[in-house]
Amino acid sequence: MATHNELGKLGEDMACNVLLSKGYVIRHRNWQAEHCELDIVAQKDNFLVIIEVKTRSSNYFGNPEKFVTRTKIKRIVKAAQRYIDHYTLDCEMQFDVITVLKNHDGTFTVEHLEDVVKIWEA
Repeated sequence: MATHNELGKLGEDMACNVLLSKGYVIRHRNWQAEHCELDIVAQKDNFLVIIEVKTRSSNYFGNPEKFVTRTKIKRIVKAAQRYIDHYTLDCEMQFDVITVLKNHDGTFTVEHLEDVVKIWEA
């Protein structure tokens, strides 16, 4: 496995740990439909939560959340709709981003940005 793939998997593992510690239930990881992928699909209370995970080895090119582009958002929304249709769900939905940034000392900083649609629309 390539180094960036290993880092991405580590980031998703860390993201799942954060979500579990906050009481989320992980429904799926890396769920795919029509060339689109949802990194993590979770549930908390009555909400289906779609989580995009962005892991970076440094912030030299910008913070990880900056890499959630408009194109990526459209693909996430499309995949989320496929997910809802596939499982015939009728529930509230929320979109989150979890960023994982490797620090200079080898530790990681993990940030959970909840309900980012409000941020995207601002």
